[in-house]
This record gives sequence, C-alpha cells and structure tokens, in this order.
Amino acid sequence: MDKEGLLRLAAAAESLSAHPIARSVTRAVPGFDPTGVTGSREAAGRGVTVEWKGMRIAAGSRALLQEMGVACPQVHSPHTQVYVAAGGAYAGCLLIADAPKPGSAPAIAALRRLGARRIAMLTGDGEESASAAAAAVGIDEYHAAHLPLQKVEWLETLDRSGGGGHTICFIGDGVNDSPAIARAGVGVAMGALGSDAAIEAADVVLMSGDPARLPEAVSIARRTHAIVMQNIVFALGVKFLLLILGALGLATMWQAVFGDVGVMVIAVLNSMRLLRTGSGLLASNEESR
Repeated sequence: MDKEGLLRLAAAAESLSAHPIARSVTRAVPGFDPTGVTGSREAAGRGVTVEWKGMRIAAGSRALLQEMGVACPQVHSPHTQVYVAAGGAYAGCLLIADAPKPGSAPAIAALRRLGARRIAMLTGDGEESASAAAAAVGIDEYHAAHLPLQKVEWLETLDRSGGGGHTICFIGDGVNDSPAIARAGVGVAMGALGSDAAIEAADVVLMSGDPARLPEAVSIARRTHAIVMQNIVFALGVKFLLLILGALGLATMWQAVFGDVGVMVIAVLNSMRLLRTGSGLLASNEESR
C-alpha cells in the first residue's frame, strides 16, 4: 500500500477521536471527509476501530492489532508508532515525531528548583520513544507502555508507599489521562489540548497549554497559602488583643468596631498582592529557596 492510501485509512480510523495523536493524523490528510465513518470504538491506551467503506479499520498500538488477530511486524523506532489494519489485514505503520513542547525542559528544571523531589514520566509509548522523550526534557525516571489503568496503579502504589510525605501531582493532556488526573493529590490538565473529561477531573487547568506555566502555578499556590496564613494570624491577633483590652475596660465599643473593620480592610489589601503574578513572582520564589 502506498503512503497516501495508508494515511487515508489512518485518517478514517482517527477522524472521530479527540486524542492528540488522532488530530495529528487527520491533519496529515487535508480535506479528508469523515462522512461514512461509523462504529467508532476506542480502546483506552490501545487505539481505535471504525467501519468505513465496508471495512473494519483499526489504528493504534501493535497490541490492538494482535488482539484482533492481525499479524504485524514489530517496528523499532524512537518515534510514536501507529499500526494500521484494514479488512483484517496489516496495512502499515505510521511513525509520528512527538517533539516535546519548547517549555517542557525549562519547566522540569524550574520544578526541581522549587523543591520537586521526584519527577517521573508515565507514557503509553514504547521504550524507545519514551527514552528519547525523557532525555529531551531532562527526566531520569520514565515508565513506558503504561495503559491508563496502569498509570493509576502506579500512582496508588506511590501513595501507599507514603510518597515521602509529599503531595503527588500528575499532569496530562491526553484523552486517557482522566483517571490518573483524578487519582493524584493534585491533578493538572493541559487546557489547550486536554479532553473535556481530563479538564473536568483536574484541580488545575493550564489554559495556555504551556508546561512552563506549571512552576508558576506552584509559586502562586505557595504565595496564596502564605498570604492566607498572614491574614489569619493578623486577624486573630488583633481580635484577641481587643478582647483583652475590652475585658480590662481599656477599649471602647467604637474602638472594637473600628479594629474589626480595619482588620478586614487590611486583609483585603494584603490579599491584593496576589494580583502581582507572572515571571517576577516565579523568580522571587525561586530566589527565596
């Protein structure tokens, strides 16, 4: 089968899927008309099957095709592999260069500076592809060929081990990341590419889809926590002082009212410091560690 024919089969299979890989495949066939594509079924972490022009077409992992009884060769490549079958026969394999986002490596480095104790990559890609991606962004620990439920199991194992007493954060942008995002202590979805299910399950959504925003979100969360604690301590301190002065007859009712309103105003003004976000906030937090 020629390249164009293989791409059209893959585009037909992926045309009804919202997965980022599916979108890249359909973009490779400009003007493809999905009319006539029916019976789309997605196997989480494996691929998708559809009916098109009287044929059953499958696109996804080698394991998916083998489950369907289709014999296909093992393709060795550092790129993401999409195996395609049509009518019960092997049609070919697409190799997709899944380049890391430009901000990924700086984001990993910034998270380490912010105190991240362990950074690991969980991916459904094969060993070669996972190894290349991890090396490109500076991640030492990676786990390849992980299905969605295996990612959840990995997080649960880490949680049962105590996680070193630290919060477990998971960031994902795929259709199949929703269970892991929901299971993590803090789930982060990449808003630009994430599925609706992943965004719904997330605690934090990065609307720009830029990984470099994650360290900034951590810095904002820490600053928010610090200001909240400042407001609580200040408010309780002033009220406790007024309570003592009132009991001793040294504070009037109007002074107590003024003190109560004043505490509220000062707390609001202190909270407004959170509006000063951005790269300057991230830099200041990094320098303070």
